[in-house]
Amino acid sequence: MTETVEGGCQCGRVRYTVEIEDHDAYLCHCRMCQKATGGVAAAFKNVNKADVEWQTDPDWYESSPIARRPFCSQCGTPLGFAFPDSENIDLTVGSFDDPSGLKPTHHFGAESIHEAWLDTSDLKRKRTDEYEPLVKRWKEKVGKLPD
Repeated sequence: MTETVEGGCQCGRVRYTVEIEDHDAYLCHCRMCQKATGGVAAAFKNVNKADVEWQTDPDWYESSPIARRPFCSQCGTPLGFAFPDSENIDLTVGSFDDPSGLKPTHHFGAESIHEAWLDTSDLKRKRTDEYEPLVKRWKEKVGKLPD
């Protein structure tokens, strides 16, 4: 059963809707994705390009001779990865308005996995609304924490 979901960049300039068939996603650990996102891995949802409707076209970065990446040039949000000759595109999980239903099913680019970052369940956790310097900054600027 297909489901229509929405997403976009941090500033809201680039928005999309996409039909998804399932909630399967994956983590790419290749060095290009690490550098493109600035993270230890990129979380992606693979979808058919024809199922993505861009309300505002993203900017595109030719990240290698064989691939390109959609992003917002205004706020810098990475939005995905695509081979130009493929029918599919990977959308970044973090760009979905509600990524909570997506679940990782596999790792890709395993040669570059940073093992120490895979299982962080034993690390101390702190909520953003419990960090007073951050709360104070938001309240002084806009009167509340962001949604």
